[in-house]
Amino acid sequence: MPLPAITAILTPRLTVRPVAGADLDDLLEVNGDDAVTRFLPYKTWQSAEDGRAWLARMEALDATGTSRQLVIERNADGKVVGTVLLFRFDEGSARLELGYVVGRAHWRQGYAAEALLAVCGHAFGQLAVRRIEAEVNPGNAASNALLQSLGFVHEGMFRQRWISKGVATDTNIYGCLAHEWLRGNRAA
Repeated sequence: MPLPAITAILTPRLTVRPVAGADLDDLLEVNGDDAVTRFLPYKTWQSAEDGRAWLARMEALDATGTSRQLVIERNADGKVVGTVLLFRFDEGSARLELGYVVGRAHWRQGYAAEALLAVCGHAFGQLAVRRIEAEVNPGNAASNALLQSLGFVHEGMFRQRWISKGVATDTNIYGCLAHEWLRGNRAA
């Protein structure tokens, strides 16, 4: 069975929902910033064409049933401020991986924490996921701290795990189990 579709996950300030073509202008602001993409595995977007190519890749990935590309939309004005990717869904192990990004203009406003709290609660609850994993560059202090604040456990570091933008990079591995999430009252 594929990863179930997600229509919308609501929080007090945000709606986390599937990406659409109309989101690309806002996402160009997010992904067109070198400071934002510094730790991401893809190059900074230079044009609307980069966004369309990314969307085509995300739609193809979604069609496999192993991922869902979502956007973080601010309820007050409909502005898309970032993305959340649920991917590498393994039905037999009831696990998936988590990726996310928020535009620099929206940093330090709690949007990532609010969105991830809701998405993880949904994954552990309605989607019946048993384990969520995330990989983070050790140099990305904000992302490492965010995951730990949400109850993810630092499980180790893989040395030179990825080649990103021509450089071999280490990656911190984080995991969170459903029973830990629920025990921590994190069911969003």
